[in-house]
Amino acid sequence: MRAIFVLIKCEMGRAYQVAQAAADEIAQLSELYSISGQYDLLGKFYLEPEDDIGRFVTERVQTLPGVRDTYTLLAFNAFTPGRR
Repeated sequence: MRAIFVLIKCEMGRAYQVAQAAADEIAQLSELYSISGQYDLLGKFYLEPEDDIGRFVTERVQTLPGVRDTYTLLAFNAFTPGRR
């Protein structure tokens, strides 16, 4: 599994509706946070190695009602306490 992070900009007043829809409809969602700044939500998704990231974002995340824009970040490595 590989992690991707997607920043999501929502239509005005729709962030909680988008968050609920993502939680209900996207099985690959691990965590979703409401955030401050240019974007409204930050989602962490785990995809299988063979999954197409672009297709996942455009077909699963960007099509949620109320999503205006997304920005996707790919994670290379996770660092945790005690891991070298």
